[in-house]
Amino acid sequence: MNGPEDVDPFDLPDWLGSDDVTWLAESGLRTGHHVRGTLTANAEDRLSCDLLAVDEAYPAPVADDKIRLRAHQGWRHGQVLLTSYDGRLTLAVPGTGFTADLVLDALSRLAKAVGASPERYAVHLRIGD
Repeated sequence: MNGPEDVDPFDLPDWLGSDDVTWLAESGLRTGHHVRGTLTANAEDRLSCDLLAVDEAYPAPVADDKIRLRAHQGWRHGQVLLTSYDGRLTLAVPGTGFTADLVLDALSRLAKAVGASPERYAVHLRIGD
C-alpha cells in the first residue's frame, strides 16, 4: 500500500450525507486487520471504502505511530479517522481486527462525519475467513 493521506469528509460525494447508504463487505470480517468494502446508494453511486485496524503489528505494523495516535484520539472523541490508501477511502479504527459491533460503530461515525443520520446507513457483512 502507498502511504495514507488524510481525507476531508467535505470532499466526499454529497450522496453519502443525503441518501440511504449501504456498506458492502468484499471479504469476511475474520480475514484480519484490513477489510475491503464498498459504499453504495441508489443503483449508480459507489465508493470504495475499506476498514483498517491500525493496531495490528505482526508480522509488521500496518500503520505508523502518527496514524495510530490520530485514530485513537479521534475514536476517543466519537470520530473515525478518514484516510486514503491506494486511492481507496479507508476508515482507520483502533484494534487488531473487526467484530460486527466495531464495523457498525465505524460506519456510524462515518455517517456523522458527512452530516448524515446513522439510521440512513446499513451494513452488509461477510463472515468468512
